[in-house]
Amino acid sequence: MELLIKQTGPLDVNTYILKDAASKEAVIIDVGGSFDEIKKELDEEGYEIKYILNTHGHFDHVIGEIEAQKKYPELQIYMHEADLPHLSRVKEEMAWFGCNDDVKPLKITKYIDENAELYVGDNQIKVFYTPGHSKGSLSYYVDEKVFAGDALFYNSIGRTDFYDGDYDTLINSIKTYLLTLPENTVVYPGHGPKTTIQFEKKYNTYLQ
Repeated sequence: MELLIKQTGPLDVNTYILKDAASKEAVIIDVGGSFDEIKKELDEEGYEIKYILNTHGHFDHVIGEIEAQKKYPELQIYMHEADLPHLSRVKEEMAWFGCNDDVKPLKITKYIDENAELYVGDNQIKVFYTPGHSKGSLSYYVDEKVFAGDALFYNSIGRTDFYDGDYDTLINSIKTYLLTLPENTVVYPGHGPKTTIQFEKKYNTYLQ
C-alpha cells in the first residue's frame, strides 16, 4: 500500500491518500482542499476513490470535500455522527479563522464509529473513537500507521477549547486507543510532521 501526503486548505491540513495497487482502490483522509488535483492524479493512475474518511468535522478538514461534492455528488464521505453540529456551523467556524467563503454544509454519506468495517483493497482500516478535540473525533489504523486527526501531534496534543472539546476526554482517548498501539506505529496527525507512538510515550509531556 502506498501513502501520499498533501498539505491542503487554508490551515495546511495533512490530506492522506492511501493507494492499493492490487485493487486500484484509493481512500482519502481529510480533504482540506486541492481535490481536483488529487483526483486528477488518481485518475491518471487508474485509481478509484472508494471513500473519503474524516477524522472530525472541523471546517479545515472538510472544506475541500464541500467543494468536491458540488462536482462529484457520488463521492462516498464518512464521518462520526457526533461531529454533525460542526458541519451545520461551518460558516461560523470559518469566520473564527478569518475565512469568509460562502459555503454550504457537507453532506455525509455514512456515519461511522469504532464498529465500522473499512478496507482499501485487502487492507483493513481499523477505526478508533478518540473524542476530546471534538466530540466525534476518529482515528484510523492501517499498515502500522495511525491517522490521528487533531488528537495527537508531534510532542503535543489537539486543542480542547472548542465548544465540544474536553481535555480529560482527549487524554483518555490517546492513552486508551493510541498509546496502546505497537510502539513502532507511525502517527500521521492532522497538521504538522509525523511521529511515532514510541516517541510520544517517552517525550510528550502532556501524556506523562
